Amino acid sequence: MNRVVISCGGTGGHLSPGIALAEGLAARGDRAVLLISRRRVDAELSGRYPGLEFVAMPGDGFSWRPGALARFLLSQAGAIRVCWRVLRRERPIAVVGFGGFTSFPLVVAAVLRGLPVALHESNRVPGRAVRVLGRLARRVYLPPGVTWPGLRKEVVRPLPLPVRREIRRGSPAVARTALGLDPARPVLAVLGGSQGAGALNAWARAAVAPFAAAGVQLHVVTGTGKDRAGTITTETPVGPVRAIFEPFCGRMADLLTAADLVVSRAGAGTIAELIRCGTPAILVPYPEAADNHQEANARWFAAEGAGAVVTQDRIATLDEVVRATLADAARLAAWREALRRLDRADPMSAMLADLDELGRAGAGRAGLAPA
Repeated sequence: MNRVVISCGGTGGHLSPGIALAEGLAARGDRAVLLISRRRVDAELSGRYPGLEFVAMPGDGFSWRPGALARFLLSQAGAIRVCWRVLRRERPIAVVGFGGFTSFPLVVAAVLRGLPVALHESNRVPGRAVRVLGRLARRVYLPPGVTWPGLRKEVVRPLPLPVRREIRRGSPAVARTALGLDPARPVLAVLGGSQGAGALNAWARAAVAPFAAAGVQLHVVTGTGKDRAGTITTETPVGPVRAIFEPFCGRMADLLTAADLVVSRAGAGTIAELIRCGTPAILVPYPEAADNHQEANARWFAAEGAGAVVTQDRIATLDEVVRATLADAARLAAWREALRRLDRADPMSAMLADLDELGRAGAGRAGLAPA
């Protein structure tokens, strides 16, 4: 049995692919330990996977502000100690970091112990963690078509983001019923990412009445603490139409299956799940994202023919774009066909095979028998 230690906390976009990799390892009899942050989103999502082992470690995001920088450095020192103990106990064949502030302490501890390091970057613009730590890695997985001049060519492998096993398209009618929606009415889902999006929440609140008048149901994932939860039922001449607001969705596959169209931020994890479920989307990139990576993600998605982009400074036009799209069956069909094309890759099998190779190479360097 091989062991792999994975760092993947801080946001749903980091944690979800880490869980996916752990599921892939467990399915073939291997063991994974997932190092996550102490943020609420990590606790909520990890709590849904009792069969996996999670270790919460201290950590704060990086900032140049003196107070925040001091907290970051102090928390990273504590996190390195946690990682060191986990690595000493597990003796993994390799470690994998999915970016963010939880990757740094694991990579440092792994390098000190002489373990192979792999990093996965899911965004179209590599983040700070991958750009800095990539020089220490023996493997860096980047989205197909993405390169970065600071990374050695021999360590880079093109690889889409692995997706959790449960994220699969099912029956739209069954999914709508499970979510408390009318299976006969169209559904618009609004997703602000794991952290929520105030601008999208406000837009969705204002859109409840006009979309209800058109017979369109809403299901809005607001983000924890970003908006009030509840259901708004609007009586219309054709009957009641519901708009559901909830802070966290534990049935994302059902929601993406139920939706005729999604309005969403442009995180790489969300895009990967849209592709897997074949759900067309209009993406509204978060304008403050590091290195404007959400804009790059969204533009790639649209260029592949899978959806459209509305920048936040043009959010006033979103109603019109959504209405026109929902009324255009040919456009939606073309987007779904593009999504099917994008879903032909099998990143999980490729990543597992490559980690095996990395582990054997690492064992050889250490003078150990290959696993």
